Amino acid sequence: MNQCEQGRRAEQIAARYLKARGYRIWKSNWRWGKRELDLVALYRNELIIVEVKSRVENPVNDPSEVVDRAKQRNIILATDAFIRLYDCHHPTRFDVIAVIYHSGQVEIEHLENAFYPAAE
Repeated sequence: MNQCEQGRRAEQIAARYLKARGYRIWKSNWRWGKRELDLVALYRNELIIVEVKSRVENPVNDPSEVVDRAKQRNIILATDAFIRLYDCHHPTRFDVIAVIYHSGQVEIEHLENAFYPAAE
């Protein structure tokens, strides 16, 4: 499985994981220019923006740590555009779901409130 297929599969796994927990997936792979939101969900009257990261087991590289300030800024800018376009008035939360493949198994790590928009 190449890296692109691995990423797409991870997004599908993350979406199933969220649906099983009562989240409603509103959009997946939503694009605004060159920016993308992996998953946009609704849960308990909140708008949940989910960045999905995947990796093959490697203790050195935790996928949840890959969402650096630059990536966060792109996600926040795309979210702002999404909110304006859809006239969305829900409180918003930013989550990261890490999908880790190892020994034929899949492990999911869900980090709620993984980051917050920073005042600049």
